[in-house]
Amino acid sequence: MGHVEIWVLTMWVIFQSGYGFYLPGSYPHKYVVGDPLSVKVNSLTSIDTEMPFSYYSLPFCKPKEGVKDSAENLGELLMGDRIENSPYKFKMYVNESEIFLCQSKKLSADDFKLLKKRIDEMYQVNLILDNLPAIRYTKKEGFMLRWTGYPVGVKVQNVYYLFNHLKFKVLIHKYEETSVARVMGTGDAVEVMPTVTKEGSDMPGHMVVGFEVVPCSVVHDGNLVNKLKMYEKYQSPIKCDPNAVSMPIKEGEPIVFTYEVAFEESDIKWPSRWDAYLKMEGSKVHWFSILNSLLVIIFLAGIVLVIFLRTVRRDLTRYEELDKESQVQMNEELSGWKLVVGDVFRAPSNPALLCILIGDGVQILGMAIVTILFAALGFMSPASRGTLITGMLFFYLILGIAAGYVAVRLWRTIGCGDHKGWISVAWKAACFFPGIAFLILTILNFLLWGSHSTGAIPFAVFVILLLLWFCISVPLTLLGGYFGAKAHHIEYPVRTNQIPREIPAQKYPSWLLVLGAGTLPFGTLFIELFFIMSSIWMGRVYYVFGFLFIVLILLVVVCAEVSLVLTYMHLCVEDWKWWWKSFFASGSVAIYIFLYSINYLIFDLKSLSGPVSATLYLGYSLFMVLAVMLATGTVGFLSSFWFVHYLFASVKLD
Repeated sequence: MGHVEIWVLTMWVIFQSGYGFYLPGSYPHKYVVGDPLSVKVNSLTSIDTEMPFSYYSLPFCKPKEGVKDSAENLGELLMGDRIENSPYKFKMYVNESEIFLCQSKKLSADDFKLLKKRIDEMYQVNLILDNLPAIRYTKKEGFMLRWTGYPVGVKVQNVYYLFNHLKFKVLIHKYEETSVARVMGTGDAVEVMPTVTKEGSDMPGHMVVGFEVVPCSVVHDGNLVNKLKMYEKYQSPIKCDPNAVSMPIKEGEPIVFTYEVAFEESDIKWPSRWDAYLKMEGSKVHWFSILNSLLVIIFLAGIVLVIFLRTVRRDLTRYEELDKESQVQMNEELSGWKLVVGDVFRAPSNPALLCILIGDGVQILGMAIVTILFAALGFMSPASRGTLITGMLFFYLILGIAAGYVAVRLWRTIGCGDHKGWISVAWKAACFFPGIAFLILTILNFLLWGSHSTGAIPFAVFVILLLLWFCISVPLTLLGGYFGAKAHHIEYPVRTNQIPREIPAQKYPSWLLVLGAGTLPFGTLFIELFFIMSSIWMGRVYYVFGFLFIVLILLVVVCAEVSLVLTYMHLCVEDWKWWWKSFFASGSVAIYIFLYSINYLIFDLKSLSGPVSATLYLGYSLFMVLAVMLATGTVGFLSSFWFVHYLFASVKLD
């Protein structure tokens, strides 16, 4: 297969990822008729607050065997997931109705107040069956809306109603060994799961391919439940109408919980069972975002071509065509960027800090590219919860070696090959961004601990993160710094004068142009940013990583072009202090992302309740913005450094 065919195939796979393509990372479980199915519960979540809470923090029914935690990976713990067993139990392909679950104790004043608070904050109950979240469908203005989970209750005319009856629908598909081969086989080896049939039953096995829930508010007869035990049949028909509520919660009165379940055969096959969750919405909007980015790139590329082909290349060609005497005369008549030849590579202010930021930026950018690429190819499916966060953390740790190498080599380049201080630079590069991130997470974690939220990172996980930081990330960064110290530094093509040249007075402040340059990179991603923010803060599943990968590549190109153009403009007005300005020219996009986050908080999360929730939102936004600034600023600086080096290496000026 040629290179063109490989490229086309790769791009097709990435595009297909936007339509729910993924490698599941797990195998189908076969159930025969009568096999038990256990529903698990995840943390209560809400779009009105960033604090998840345990399902059993509310007066809900508990399982007979007691509450047990499910094994969770590091990513799940960092995301605030707390998966536990629930009292809801089914039998494969056995329809049941009017199942009595339990009757709670009489609501105390605290329980009554807490239930009202959770309803006001629009908390959702998240149920899981065979690794599939419960999905709820509602109609609004003729459109079908999908939700994961169901609300705790609803407030109608100042009266609080609880959803105490659940109507489940489980979609199943006949077990097919050939479909398993297609999912798990790679062409060379195929793992085929054996067919196990329950003794006394000749019915084929089934796989769970869908899990739907309809919550209802129903009033039960207290006289009928006094003698009932869990899972016995409630002796009265229960009418589940999702459009009507009738069970108000009152202090001092108990709550009766019931449920029903129906199984339905479906044409959905096991590899496609996540399509309902990953169904891409607004595909035209995503394409518009990419088209918008391409237009910005074409516009900037035109400017870059003018700079290189019409200005720089023209000057170089004219210079090369002159004889030596004419060249000497031309050197005396230099103007623009040629005048700063003796200062353009003068060391910037705070060079160590710049090296540290560039090193950390390379680490973050590399992590983002690799993680999104793996997700686009389907290796981080939501079927494996927490793998995205775990993968990001893993790649960040491994790329510490790149951070140390780039930071130290840049440090030696600025110092003209001097090895002195490289250990300090590598150590600070290993601690700068993780240290700020750890400080932000610690402050936010104290807020979560004070609110008894499951989103709080357990102390044991904090210890694990510290061990990963100092036992893996720091040593790898120091190792990368060692390689950077051994590598040959980049030599400047021109000498630097001892006395710095005075920069002429500028008509407009140069930093004003630098900060304004961030609007162009922001214009390439603000549409995609809305979908990302909705996924993070509104609990929606984001899985159009194919689009996100393309937008990321376009963002890198725009950042490079913006910084390159601004660097050339500064050199043309004899401003040789381009180092930091090239970093912030593209890194200033972070300012506009933070402003957009505030706008999103005010207009899209306007129901966010309480100062604690707002503080959590702003804290996480600040953490994200800092990472974006380092990554985009690094792209801008490295492209400008290459441009300046190429520019002054192409002409001999005395």
